This record gives sequence, structure tokens and C-alpha cells, in this order.
Amino acid sequence: MPRFEAQKSPMAPYHIRQYQDSDYKSVVDVFTKGAEEYIPATFRHVLLLPRTLLLLIGVPLTLVLVSDSWLLAVVGIFFLLLLLRFLAGQPWKEYVAKCLQTDMADITKSYLNARGACFWVAESRGQVVGIVGALPVKDPPLGRTQGQFLHLSVSSQHRGQGIAKALVRTVLQFAWDQGYSDVVLETSALQQGAVTLYLGMGFQKTGQYFRSMFWRLVDICFIQLNYSFPSA
Repeated sequence: MPRFEAQKSPMAPYHIRQYQDSDYKSVVDVFTKGAEEYIPATFRHVLLLPRTLLLLIGVPLTLVLVSDSWLLAVVGIFFLLLLLRFLAGQPWKEYVAKCLQTDMADITKSYLNARGACFWVAESRGQVVGIVGALPVKDPPLGRTQGQFLHLSVSSQHRGQGIAKALVRTVLQFAWDQGYSDVVLETSALQQGAVTLYLGMGFQKTGQYFRSMFWRLVDICFIQLNYSFPSA
């Protein structure tokens, strides 16, 4: 039988435990900051798109030709950059808001009181520094029982300690114990560190798609990954 527990010394600077109601504020903080960290990366990605570069050149030139004012062109670029920065941040903020209104509105109800689900935190010196959850997939493929891997996040000050890997192993062990045949998850191509982590731990890429028109316009796809357990 596979065993997935993290192999760490008793002196490891963290430990993983099941979520408690008193953790809620800290969990929301780790989750929100983790998601919003990708706003600057999204903005940089958008700036480097050929269509964006064309826009950044075309708008000021048009303003100069129409108004004969370089000052207006500079102001135009400034406001265009502000607009692009706003647009880059909106999907991440909407994602956070949606999660906090659905499965993360009441983590105990959604995860701890639900069959085949759980939510864990990584704690270091009494502080929640990492989170992850697992829920059953409602309509899995015929003959499969799948768990969905959700909300992996580690605070920026505590990365590089193996916490993310330990949280992934915790979910895999739970899924195995629950009798799931697979664990599935989605992450954006922008989150390359996460993709590398999952692939390195045995997940396989099964597909990719654009979650909305915005993501298609900015050419950022979402990657579907699957971890299949060996047959008993």
C-alpha cells in the first residue's frame, strides 16, 4: 500500500494538522495573499503580449497625431497601464471572493462535516503558514472515484521548507485511505512552480483549457492534472 506521509525530522519547523474553526482568519489570509501574489505576474504577462505592445505604441501615436501633444500621449499611456493593471487583478480577486462565498465560507461544514473531504493547515510556531483541502468529485468518470485537490497555498515567508510537498502528500494519503482511484486538480499555466511541484510528485497532465474569455484574451490556460493510484 502506498504511503505518502512526509519524511521529516522531529525538529521540522512545522507540523500539519486538521483545520479548526479558530484557524479561519489565518486560513483566509494565507489563501488571499497566495492568490493575489499572481496579480503582478499576470500584469507582466499581459504587457509582453504582442497585442498589448501594439496597443501601447498605437494609442500614444494616435493621440499625438490627433492632438499634437506628447503630454497627452504620456497621460494616455499612464491610464492605459492603470487599466491593464486593474484588468490583470480582477480575475484573481473574483476567484478569491467566489471561494469565500462558497466552499470556504464555512470550512467546517464544507470539508470536515462532509464525507470524503477534509481540510488541513501547516502550523509553524503557532501560526498557520500553509493550507490545502480535498473534496470528492461530484460526477467522476464511470468506474472512478475521485478526490479534488484544492487551495494549496504556503505563505511566502515559509517557502523552501518542504511544506507544500508535505501538504500534497497529506492529501494523497487521505485520498488513498478514502479509497479514491484518482486525485484531480487544476492550476494556471502562470503558476509554473506549482505545475513543476505536481509533476514532480507523480501527477500527470490530462488537459488544458481557457477558463473564461479573459484568460483566452491574455493567453493563459488552466492545466488539468491527475494522480492515479495503483489498482489494489
